[in-house]
Amino acid sequence: MTGTAPNPPKPYTVTTGHRAVRSFVLRQGRFTPAQQRAFDELWPRFGLDYHGTPRDFDEAFGRSAERVLEIGFGNGDALRFAAAQDPQRDYIGIEVHAPGVGRLLNALEADGAAHVRLYHHDAVEVLRNEVAEGSLDEVRIYFPDPWHKKRHNKRRLIQPEFAALLVSRLRVGGRLHAATDWQDYAEQMWDVLDATPGLENRAGARGHVPRPEWRPQTHFETRGQKLGHGVWDLVYDRR
Repeated sequence: MTGTAPNPPKPYTVTTGHRAVRSFVLRQGRFTPAQQRAFDELWPRFGLDYHGTPRDFDEAFGRSAERVLEIGFGNGDALRFAAAQDPQRDYIGIEVHAPGVGRLLNALEADGAAHVRLYHHDAVEVLRNEVAEGSLDEVRIYFPDPWHKKRHNKRRLIQPEFAALLVSRLRVGGRLHAATDWQDYAEQMWDVLDATPGLENRAGARGHVPRPEWRPQTHFETRGQKLGHGVWDLVYDRR
């Protein structure tokens, strides 16, 4: 991938009735020269190319350790923070937006974070085709696109089929942590995740927990809370 911006990932589609819908919309934003250099020079070190076949993560990381997967890491602040605090575990990040991936690649080099690997691809395809059943210790999904217009709610990531896929990839005793600042999406998450076999809400039915120490508070979250906006952290154990 030398000298050119990375190819955008192919969107995963789900079928609703007779209509296929995208699971995300690319809003790539400005791709800076520094981010381009990150892909050119650092992707071989931190990147995982999608091949659509089961991945040997022990080989990818050069060790056997517990694995944490963050889906949709955005600019990478939460993933970077968590990895720096938790070097004993391996971290896998998935993000479709190239600027955020490039930014995090540069940050990982600065940190010397040998225990982090990144996918620039659709999370559903990675989970289905490259992650073995029961191979993850934790999955984190922070502030996914809320698709706030009612007619677009079906595009939200947290749907029954996706929840079942997550359960299948988590080991028994593993953890799912989702966070949102949209109450309507929190309600949908409860509707889906509380009803998903194999998941148990740590805070009880339709419950949420205070922000755990492993998730840093974002700038937008701080600003929103000053304006009276809520944030819901939902933590589920895999049973």
